[in-house]
Amino acid sequence: METKTLITKPSEDYELLDSGNEEKLERYGKYILRRPDPQALWKKLLPESDWKNANAYFFRDSDRQGWKKNSEMPDEWQISFGDLKFNIKPTAFKHTGVFPEQEPNWNWIKEKVKNANRPVKILNLFGYTGGATIAGLSAGAEVTHIDSSKTSLAWAKENAETSGLKDKPARWLLDDARKFVMREIKRDVKYDGIIMDPPSFGRGGKNELWKIEEDFLDLLDSCAKILSDKPIFFLVNGYAAGYSAHAYKNALAPVVEKYGGEIEIGELTIEESKSGRLLPCGIFARWSSK
Repeated sequence: METKTLITKPSEDYELLDSGNEEKLERYGKYILRRPDPQALWKKLLPESDWKNANAYFFRDSDRQGWKKNSEMPDEWQISFGDLKFNIKPTAFKHTGVFPEQEPNWNWIKEKVKNANRPVKILNLFGYTGGATIAGLSAGAEVTHIDSSKTSLAWAKENAETSGLKDKPARWLLDDARKFVMREIKRDVKYDGIIMDPPSFGRGGKNELWKIEEDFLDLLDSCAKILSDKPIFFLVNGYAAGYSAHAYKNALAPVVEKYGGEIEIGELTIEESKSGRLLPCGIFARWSSK
């Protein structure tokens, strides 16, 4: 199977300015951030003076980590990706609250929902700050958003409100993904689209342990049981080191056997604004009914 490369290109509110030496330099709105990225195994192109002029950089030392910011940068601000808006809040774990490489997937979700020409119910597991959720809501879907972090769940709701989607049909649930899906099976609740972005390791709200090598396949099998009679998509993203998109394709094979359709797999990347180099950011496998 041919693999695809999904590319997030520079836009008004976001661009990857440079990368290299295991770092990346990004612009979010008018603020420039410098942070680690182990995928950037090449040399930087911009002079070090450009990197030093960042509004904030992420540091790690032997006993602490965090951001060092200049006086110009606020604690949070808003940016746009098309018709979606996000509240940027650099966190103590180097994240910003949005994964720009997911923009092609957000556009794909919107396209699938609109082309369905009928009411669509979506389940977003490990929903984090809600990029996929607000993409579905903006296209007219009803979305159930699951995350085990109170902070992430509140942030996702803020992003929906910022995008003007506060009154759209969304459920925001603090829950363990596996336990929630098992309850939905018992309740015979069905979904037309499922999205998941499983971490390699994590804990649920009640300290439930998640290990992708032990729990992913069972969750995937459970999710297949809550697909509707005419589902439109199933999207799996991956950031766990060592896994291939082909592994996710193979795991989704039972969905193809039952419903037909097609699977696309490949890499998620971001294009540098000046050089055109692609920074690899993750993998994906996505099934659609057509």
